Amino acid sequence: MRVMTLRVLLLSLLSATALSARADETAIKLADGPELMTVRANCSVCHSLDYIQMNAPFLKKAGWEAEVRKMVKVMGAPVSDDDAAKILAYLTRSYGVE
Repeated sequence: MRVMTLRVLLLSLLSATALSARADETAIKLADGPELMTVRANCSVCHSLDYIQMNAPFLKKAGWEAEVRKMVKVMGAPVSDDDAAKILAYLTRSYGVE
């Protein structure tokens, strides 16, 4: 009984931590652009949008292209080819290293 109670408590704690980490995506201010809504709609389904800003200092167009491809092909993000192209255009223009 104690083991089960401990497991429930641990799972509850992990769930609460995960939810609080994603609680307020509205506080993340991304660069404006015509594809911003596409980025928000697709990318925030799986991870916080602050990942974009965290990776911005490091990625050129090829890096962003690899990231978008990885999210779709490896991680299984349900992103259409059209949306992937829009996301790549936005990331490259707004957060790409020159």
